[in-house]
Amino acid sequence: MENQQNAKNNAIHEMVAFRENSTVLIWENRLNLSYDSHWHTAMEILIPMENSYDVSVSSKNFHLLPREILLIPPGEIHSLHAPDIGLRYIYLIDISFLNNIRNFVSIQALMEQPVYITRENYPKIYETILDMFLEIKQMYFEDKEYSEMTIYSILLKIFAELGYHRANNHELFPNTRIYKKKEYIQKLNAVLDFIDLNYAEDLKLEHLASMAGFSQYHFSRLFTEYTGHSFCDYVNLRRIKATESLLSNDNLSITEIAMLSGFSSIATFNRLFKKFKGCSPSEFRNLKKHM
Repeated sequence: MENQQNAKNNAIHEMVAFRENSTVLIWENRLNLSYDSHWHTAMEILIPMENSYDVSVSSKNFHLLPREILLIPPGEIHSLHAPDIGLRYIYLIDISFLNNIRNFVSIQALMEQPVYITRENYPKIYETILDMFLEIKQMYFEDKEYSEMTIYSILLKIFAELGYHRANNHELFPNTRIYKKKEYIQKLNAVLDFIDLNYAEDLKLEHLASMAGFSQYHFSRLFTEYTGHSFCDYVNLRRIKATESLLSNDNLSITEIAMLSGFSSIATFNRLFKKFKGCSPSEFRNLKKHM
């Protein structure tokens, strides 16, 4: 974790130059240019159309072939390496407001790591997702009335497809009967919704385990497998997400923001914010002012 934070501190924080009153940026890129390690608060989607494209995200390397898709989560350090000739589409989309959509919390675990979408990895939905991303690109360049609203509606469909795919994936809760897997997912989604609505409260693992009808041990194991995080880390991440928007409000002190978001002390808040975001709350507030 410490190495990751050092890398993030050394990487360039790229400010995305969206069009006026827009939170979507897409461009057709034919340049033989590489982009050194950087990160931004927008989600990035890469789709090479002609020739390959090499991408490094944290410690993972991806060699994208034509028409393959890579989703890079917000805040992830990444670098791009272009071949001599080629064409690729690069999307930058602010998805921060989606955190307020109730069911979105159940697929947030998908975006904790890069999502590499190929015909082999996602055979049942690959063509559908590719077509939807190409439709987003077309809507963007046509720039018609309500085009951005349409773009986000398509993006939500893409996330829903990925969520359905994950729920039906045999690698999730292996050796578990289908009916039992559905029961687990329903109960865990209810827990995630509860956390989303009550993150500022004093949430206890034992209480939510009881609410879901699991033993503490069973709940902890299932929760970590489903979200990719321990219960404690997940709750703290949700609280950190809440503070990101509050830090834009200069009328609130850092201490007030910490308390409003469920942190018991300013020291705990500062430590966890640095752990998950790679900078202090004050540094993040200053970055937001210059975005």
